[in-house]
Amino acid sequence: MPNRSGAEAEAAIAAARDALSDESRPRAVERMLRRAEMTARQRIACLVDEGSFREIGGLVCDDGGDRDSRPADGVVTGGARIDGRPVVIAAQDFTVHGGSSGKLGSAKLRRAVEQAIREGCPMIFLLDGGGHRIQDGQDSRHFANGSPMFHNLARISGWVPVVSAMMGAGFAGPTNYAGMSDFVVMVRGQACMGLAGPALVKAGTGEDIDIQSLGGAEVQVDRHGLADLGVETEAEALDAVKRYLSYLPSNARMTPPETGGGESGEQDKLAAMVPADTRKAYDVRRVIRGFADTGSVFEIKPTYAKNAITAFARLEGRPVGVIANQPMHLGGMLTSPACEKISHFVAICDAFGLPLVYLIDVPGFSIGSSAERSQLGRRSARMIYELGHATVPRVSIVLRKGYGLGYIAMCGGRSFDADAALAWPTSEICAMSLEGAANVAYRKQIEQADDPDAKRQELIAEMRAQVSPLRGAEGFGIDDIVAPEDTRRRLVEVLARAPRRRENNVPPKVRSISPI
Repeated sequence: MPNRSGAEAEAAIAAARDALSDESRPRAVERMLRRAEMTARQRIACLVDEGSFREIGGLVCDDGGDRDSRPADGVVTGGARIDGRPVVIAAQDFTVHGGSSGKLGSAKLRRAVEQAIREGCPMIFLLDGGGHRIQDGQDSRHFANGSPMFHNLARISGWVPVVSAMMGAGFAGPTNYAGMSDFVVMVRGQACMGLAGPALVKAGTGEDIDIQSLGGAEVQVDRHGLADLGVETEAEALDAVKRYLSYLPSNARMTPPETGGGESGEQDKLAAMVPADTRKAYDVRRVIRGFADTGSVFEIKPTYAKNAITAFARLEGRPVGVIANQPMHLGGMLTSPACEKISHFVAICDAFGLPLVYLIDVPGFSIGSSAERSQLGRRSARMIYELGHATVPRVSIVLRKGYGLGYIAMCGGRSFDADAALAWPTSEICAMSLEGAANVAYRKQIEQADDPDAKRQELIAEMRAQVSPLRGAEGFGIDDIVAPEDTRRRLVEVLARAPRRRENNVPPKVRSISPI
């Protein structure tokens, strides 16, 4: 058979490319849009800079040449730009075998991650489908090879930002991809995560459960914290991906992107936001917004472990990571979920060079049998471990309560060599709450007094005089007492002087051993 002419070959290639488009597959697209807002290719177009996406592996087909039934083998991969910066994208196409990954689709996913590692640019997963395609996996000749995908995901961690947007079905492999990502956003009522879907759960365990109750956003975002953010629409999910990336460099060797000078009009109102009475609650998010650049605060895991706040923000355009106790929930007490939330956030900030700002108003760690059942001993150790390994600048500010080990774990005082250890005039710094100390340390004196209640209040008043920020400054446990309205100025000054990285002064070991 004679070779095709150049024109014929070009026409065949053009036809093959055209078959990939949504316009060429109206029935599949119609079915897709009955269950979701966008197709895989529409999601990519919505996420990236216009016209910047260049697909890789779109023309693959199986050994039988069956390109029409498995266009791109169900995975759309390629390079693009977001806000002018290069990224690598892998999007599952649910219209092709439910977004499952066959041999070639899996190879494309692996190549995408390898490309992100090699080029040093963010890796973005748009997940909507199953894991390994069963039809392609029930053959030992193929499956016994396993997959280097997860080895590569471990290698890429901390080198470039890895982000997953769960847009729909996401059981099995996609859940593992998300679990190894730095940031995960889910579309409420549509997306789901889990190691197995309802059908497999029913077959394997007999449990009968619907898909959202098993792995929807209410479960995986709000209750378990497996995902970081739940949003209402796909467009919001894609916007969250873009906003998250805007705080981070493309890779760990680059500096975080700065936006130029920003302003805050709230610093003069900070003093009124925090009641001096330690029994009164307030929303620490108002404090963060009060000193950060206007509109720059982006909270991570806002609906999980609400007793702790983790958020990106900017100070005169420079990205920082803020960790704060939240008195609105459990008085800001540190629990296992809060420790996990803070630990992961500290690791991200340290990996990509964002300074850490700790706002301390902590009564301590949770205690009791429920705390022990949650393995708080190890979770709290992980929080301390991550801060102990961090090399970025860190500043601590005691807003009000700085009690016990919680104060230390929140970078209080000289605990972790803060670049500045500061306190507001409303702060109290001591080993435990004054009321608790009176009940434990002075129990006999109180019981033997003629008026136990009066004696208890007298002892509390005496201790309160000894736990002021002035006493802390006198002993040089803190560097200075700052007025709330000066907080922003002091933070900017400290971070302008501090080196972006400090030398890692760990002993000559191969690695540390995480408590978890």
